[in-house]
Amino acid sequence: MRIGIIGGTGQLGSAMAIALLETRTVLPETLWIANRSGSLGPLDRWSEIRTTTAPSDLAEVCEVIVLAVPPDQARDLRLSAPNALILSVMAGVTLEDLSVISGSQRVVRAMSSPAAAYRLTYSPWIAMAQLSDADEALVSKLLGACGATDKVASEDHIDRFTALTGPVPGFVAAFAEAMIVHATRRGIPGDIADRAIRQLFLSAGTMMSLDEKSPSAHVQEMIDYAGTTAAGLTALRNGPLNAAVDDALEAAYQRTKSI
Repeated sequence: MRIGIIGGTGQLGSAMAIALLETRTVLPETLWIANRSGSLGPLDRWSEIRTTTAPSDLAEVCEVIVLAVPPDQARDLRLSAPNALILSVMAGVTLEDLSVISGSQRVVRAMSSPAAAYRLTYSPWIAMAQLSDADEALVSKLLGACGATDKVASEDHIDRFTALTGPVPGFVAAFAEAMIVHATRRGIPGDIADRAIRQLFLSAGTMMSLDEKSPSAHVQEMIDYAGTTAAGLTALRNGPLNAAVDDALEAAYQRTKSI
């Protein structure tokens, strides 16, 4: 089976390609990449990959086509791939639009992130009704090679996750930045503050991913312990943080509707 990635050397497309290749979910000799330069770029260690500057050439030979170009380029993209399985990770491009772009009824709309290169992304997806069970199993396998994945109930959920989990490090980096600013304003050298907060987020993310307790249970446990962190967490709960996060995520969600 030949798989093609249109936009396969961009930030997201190459991250997915790296995950698929390093896990051997896809073999390099079966992978096609379409981009403007015709070069392998960040994928140049796999010389067996086929490249083209013409997406139509890729569409003629690939049974599975991943669309990973910026959404504003989707308007000009037209493929003749009526028999292909189409997997899009373009923000804001609907299933209906994807069917028009590709000429296929076997269409999947998903969201991923550059964390795919580390097999750490979260990829929700939704499909047209025409997909077979085998198609859906293949989608789960491809996205599962990039991290965690779920089939969701509506396209609106894809838009929500575009805001929630699409930007990596995104909102998490913004919170880390605020903590680093706090530290440096109080005399901690910038390089030490940066290293400390990076390690904090690595350890916190790892612990939450491995522990069955929910994030809210972790917070409540710390508050109940009534130590130094409890004072800070109580201030966060009583302050504007939740409203600010809600507003930020809603703004990002609304942007997916207008791309």
